[in-house]
Amino acid sequence: MPEAAGLFGLGRSRLGTAPHPELADPVSNGVDRWLERRVGAVTARVPFRRWRLARLARRIDAMAPDYADIDDEALRAAAFALRPRLLARRGGIEPVLEAFAIVREASDRVLGKRQYRVQIMGALALYEGRLIEMATGEGKTLTGLPAATVAALSGDPVHVVTVNDYLAGRDADELRGVFEFFGLTVGVIDSDMDTADRQRAYRADVTFLSNNNLTFDYLRDRVGLRRGGSGSRLRAQALTTDHGRQPLMLRGLAFAIVDEADSVFVDEARTPLILSSTADDPELERLYQQALDLGRVLLEGRDFELDSMRRMITLTPAGKAIVASAAASLEGLWSIRKAREELVQQALSALHLFHSGHEYIVEDGEIRIVDEFTGRTMPDRSWQGGLHQIIEVKEGLAVTGRKETLARITYQRFFRRYVRLSGMTGTGVELSGEFLETYGLGTVRIPTHRKRRRRHVSTRFCKTNSKRWSMVAQAAASRHAAGQPVLIGTRSVEASEEAAKALSRLGLDVAVLNARQTADEADVVARAGQSGRITVATNIAGRGTDISLGEGVREAGGLHVILTEFHESARIDRQLYGRSGRQGDPGTTQAIVSLEDDLFTRFAPRLTRLVRATRVPGGASLLRRLAQRRAEAEHATTRREQTALDKKLERALAFAGAIE
Repeated sequence: MPEAAGLFGLGRSRLGTAPHPELADPVSNGVDRWLERRVGAVTARVPFRRWRLARLARRIDAMAPDYADIDDEALRAAAFALRPRLLARRGGIEPVLEAFAIVREASDRVLGKRQYRVQIMGALALYEGRLIEMATGEGKTLTGLPAATVAALSGDPVHVVTVNDYLAGRDADELRGVFEFFGLTVGVIDSDMDTADRQRAYRADVTFLSNNNLTFDYLRDRVGLRRGGSGSRLRAQALTTDHGRQPLMLRGLAFAIVDEADSVFVDEARTPLILSSTADDPELERLYQQALDLGRVLLEGRDFELDSMRRMITLTPAGKAIVASAAASLEGLWSIRKAREELVQQALSALHLFHSGHEYIVEDGEIRIVDEFTGRTMPDRSWQGGLHQIIEVKEGLAVTGRKETLARITYQRFFRRYVRLSGMTGTGVELSGEFLETYGLGTVRIPTHRKRRRRHVSTRFCKTNSKRWSMVAQAAASRHAAGQPVLIGTRSVEASEEAAKALSRLGLDVAVLNARQTADEADVVARAGQSGRITVATNIAGRGTDISLGEGVREAGGLHVILTEFHESARIDRQLYGRSGRQGDPGTTQAIVSLEDDLFTRFAPRLTRLVRATRVPGGASLLRRLAQRRAEAEHATTRREQTALDKKLERALAFAGAIE
């Protein structure tokens, strides 16, 4: 159960009742949340924390000569000599600074990469439990290394969390040598691992994994706790049994570094994580087919209302009457008014709101949900309430069993349970108030190592989709002829394929990276900065990837990025632009979008019609700002409602045990 942290969020956080370290859920009120939003927004924009971090980084710089001339054994011995002080949390900041200087030297020797002063500033902020904003291309992976290493030397199980298995494995492979230099073990969690392999990976000093794997493994542990007894009982078992055979996978929530934190904490936080089992019912396929058949004869405006902005469908009185009339000759759930109406509304959602190539793809005879923020498929995820099965029927696929919920939790509740939480992102300051309110994370903006040389060329608004793709192809051809590599960003699989067709009509070779084509992802991304390359990608190339420039590309102007559709959050647009002009390299960006795009028609339909009909100066730019502001406000409301619902469910179901 949650425990209060004190009036206005003051006072020490309390430990939870799990057998391993984690915090109890905090309790706050409206005043607390209002204050935290304002304080978080203000402190992220004032430079005081940044100044302090710069002073500490200079002290670490001054220690560098002490370790530069000693051999590897002496460097390891110096780190081990600090461990008692780090473990006991004694000595204030001094042993931490010494440890950071040692890890920096080891990084230089093992990887050939030495953290810049700004990266050390970021690492210190992570170690202290803050969220850092670093511009894209500033080396967040290398920045997290000292924080993770020193935390592991301090005895904390460290979780380095990123958005997918590929990035988790890549980062672990890149940094493993430094951890092993200090005798620390490294584990990597992959989605295909069995329970025994997962337990071994979690027993490592530092574990790299995706946010989905982490949270679902936590839920599985909580289900095991419910079945196996109380936390006290499991703690007693841990003292009397072989520690190599732990009944739980995780060793607690001691310290986490979350990469792409805005994606995990915000974009993916609109949907709760639900651990479910499958219950087979052969009658369901016939039920879903009946619902689809009925949904296809209902007319928008007369029988149902479609709210595009909230992605909701509501039956009108006329529609309810038609459903009731059709249900009179059917059996089972059709005799229950609320059940049949919800079933038909799900069928209408499947028909009008969920489309192949956008929200999902069909692959290997299965529906694979496409994450709109990363562009990747989520094979183990499914929609609830029968929607997933209705879409399977719509696509003519075998119907999977109905899902029964075993446990659920939101990202907001889960990550707040870490004893020490930190995060890295390229776009975080605009969300700093929400980060403090929801996760207790203060935000620090880290300066760039070199001056940014990226230049935005233009933003063009086209009246139609076909005109947009024609202009995109022409712009790409022009940059291609000048020797610049081109990266074209799209929001959906379907859009990426339309862009590729437009380029092919001009005789241009193009590499496509989307949810259907990910096998050669690393190779495609690695080549995207080579002269003459044109790459079309969904958001799959928008985060965590580093595009290195080929020979002669800097002289030609660097990588040229074309954004073809504005996202519902301007942060994600910035992520795409950030593929260009990294680490002081030259680069250019351009936006070529259509007024038929979903962002405009869904969140600002009236202004969109006005802009299409007239040529008001600045009207299109105003349209973009208004539509994105409305989209972000709607998503923020959804996240708050999800958190409130989570707490309400916990109170309602407390008599039967926690919902997790």
